[in-house]
Amino acid sequence: MLGWEDEVWWSRVAQPEQPSWGGGAQPLRLQELERPKADHEPQALACYGLLVRHHPTAPEQMLVRFVNGRPVSAITTAFLAECSAQLAAQGVTAVLLGWDNASWHKSQTVRTWVRTQNQSVKRTGQGVRIVPCRLPVKSPWLNPIEPKWVHGKRAVSEPDRLLSADELEARVCAYYDCTREAHLVMPKQVA
Repeated sequence: MLGWEDEVWWSRVAQPEQPSWGGGAQPLRLQELERPKADHEPQALACYGLLVRHHPTAPEQMLVRFVNGRPVSAITTAFLAECSAQLAAQGVTAVLLGWDNASWHKSQTVRTWVRTQNQSVKRTGQGVRIVPCRLPVKSPWLNPIEPKWVHGKRAVSEPDRLLSADELEARVCAYYDCTREAHLVMPKQVA
C-alpha cells in the first residue's frame, strides 16, 4: 500500500485563500478573525494525517489525529503505531510511506522505532512493515496529502465567525470521514 504522511496546523483565526465570484466592483475578501480576550482556546490545532491508497481502483483513506502541542518524534512514533494497528486490522502488511524531511521524521527516535517495528513484523509475521521514502527537500507538490489539506481548510472555514477548537476539530474529522479520537499528547520529557 502507498501512504503519504504530513502534519498541518488548523488555524481558528487565519482564513485560507479562497476563490470567490462576485458581480460587484469590490472583490469578496475573507478577514482574519480576532479572538475575544476571554477566549483561552488555542489559536491553532496541530494535526497528523496519513493518506493511504490500497490500490488504484480503491478509494483513498485519510487517517487524522490531532495533537496537544506540536509535532515531535515521540508523537510521530505514536501516530505511526496507531496507523499501523488500524491498517493491520484492514489486512495491510506493508506501507511505502512518503514524507518530507521534517526533523521529527528523520530523527534517531523515529528511525529506531521504524527499524524495531519492521523487525518485529518480520519476526512475528504480524503487523505492518513501514518503508519510509523521503521526498526531496522543498517539494510539497510531490506529496498528494498537501492539496488534501488545502481543500480541507477551505471546506471547514467559516468566513465571518470564529470557530471553537472543538467545532473546528469536529468539522475536520467530518470532512475527512474519520473517527474523532483523543489527542496525542507530547511526553513530559520532550516538553
